[in-house]
Amino acid sequence: MIDHAHDLEAVREATGRLLRATGELDDASLAEPSRLPGWSRGHVLAHLSRNADALENVLRGRPMYASSETRDADIARDAPRPLAEQLADLRSSAAAFLAAATVPADWSRTVTLRNGVTDSASQLPFRRWAEVELHHVDLGVGYELEDLPEEFVIRENDFLAERFAGHPGVVPTTAVTGDGRLWTTGGGADGGSVVVRGTARDILGWLCGRRDGSGLTAEGGPLPELPPL
Repeated sequence: MIDHAHDLEAVREATGRLLRATGELDDASLAEPSRLPGWSRGHVLAHLSRNADALENVLRGRPMYASSETRDADIARDAPRPLAEQLADLRSSAAAFLAAATVPADWSRTVTLRNGVTDSASQLPFRRWAEVELHHVDLGVGYELEDLPEEFVIRENDFLAERFAGHPGVVPTTAVTGDGRLWTTGGGADGGSVVVRGTARDILGWLCGRRDGSGLTAEGGPLPELPPL
């Protein structure tokens, strides 16, 4: 069962780590490339702020974004801002999301996200947690997949394996760690099944597109290519 209160506390802690790390940057370093193709560090921070706004919208029963074009334009607009403005925006938008989450509500209700995706409201804090943790890694400021909390790694692997389950472009795949953790995904493409072995963090890197899979071994066929998130 999802514990949204627990996940909200995890969001607070992850946001604090992110703010401390980005506070060590400067205006020039924000203009440097992040690990996401085509995005600077400023783009990543702008996205995190606007994502907090978007998830607050969902909590309050409003559309997540006015449109995909508006989402992209807002990120492009905010990316070049100086560090002080970026950090102030990230703090205030994160606080507004957390404040909205304290309003008494039915956490079992179904909410609508981007592109018509639906989910339980109780999943929204975890979705925000994932945004903060993975994009912290994307900033390239010394925070790596190995630094992610163990609980987050396992749960994000659960989430992503389910997301790709039955995908028509992915063969049946089982990912296994040395300590026996197991995730199944894919299954919608023709071909034999593949067993992928590696650490939970290397499996996460493959599932979320942050690593090329070189730390993994594949049995029964090549490492499956996954669709972008």
